[in-house]
Amino acid sequence: MTLPFSRFADYFIAVAQTGSLRKAADQLFISVSAVHRQIVLAEQQLGVTLFERLPNGLKLTLAGELLYADLRNWQKAFQVTQKRLHEIQGLQRGSIEFGMISALSNSFLSTVMQSAVQQYPWINFNIRVLDSERIADRVINAELDFGLILNPKHQHQLQVSAFVEMPLGFVIPSQHHLAHKEKIYFSDTLTFHHILPAEPLMIHDHVTALYKKQDFYPQHKIECNDIHMMISLLRQHLGIGIMSYLDASPHIENGEFVFRAIQDKGLYPVTLALCVAPKRQLSRIAQIMMNQIITEMEALKSRMLKHIDP
Repeated sequence: MTLPFSRFADYFIAVAQTGSLRKAADQLFISVSAVHRQIVLAEQQLGVTLFERLPNGLKLTLAGELLYADLRNWQKAFQVTQKRLHEIQGLQRGSIEFGMISALSNSFLSTVMQSAVQQYPWINFNIRVLDSERIADRVINAELDFGLILNPKHQHQLQVSAFVEMPLGFVIPSQHHLAHKEKIYFSDTLTFHHILPAEPLMIHDHVTALYKKQDFYPQHKIECNDIHMMISLLRQHLGIGIMSYLDASPHIENGEFVFRAIQDKGLYPVTLALCVAPKRQLSRIAQIMMNQIITEMEALKSRMLKHIDP
């Protein structure tokens, strides 16, 4: 752990450990002259010689050894100070409780969790996978710190911290002969099984309204109320899916499926929203995790734009 308030401490310790100005400079990614200047300035101010200049490098003098020992002790003491500062900020203890929809169980949230657990291994996580309505209710009632939900309602009781709009479209295995088409029309899909979301999945209403507006009724269909099962059916090449980009995003981004957005003026995207209760005072660690989620949501938005047709 370096001392953030002492540039000289970093330079001096690096020289003491490597026995070389050049090696210390390489280690610190700075110039040799910058390291040399700090050492000479310290020797002038302290009135002692810290290193013996030898043909094969630098060696600590007695004064240098005493200073090195003190600096290492100060580093250890600073680690204790930093731990106390983390405790003040609420980063050293406690838990985070949040809700998410099941469609996110194999998504960017895993990356956020991995980062959070590595950085704050002492924090406990309580994750609730529920439907959007129940997550919203628990966020409003302060039973959860925050929630990731679809199409948030109760706007006066929920604060949307970030959102991503996800289009609906055809999800097709990359080996399917329709996968090469830049745009797919419903007429192209007549001879294939349609794998459709059933209630209570939120996109069920979107898809039903879409089919009604198109006056299109597939001859063969498989309805399912679980996104993960729909993905499994697609993997078995049992049909083509109608779902939002979010539902299959990991499989689209790894090239297993292709996504062709359905362009229809009356078709609204599905909104993924990160929500909190407006007056809820969140812990510092919960705020940090929310910021990481927002960053990943922006990254998801960028990736999505690369995979949907204009």
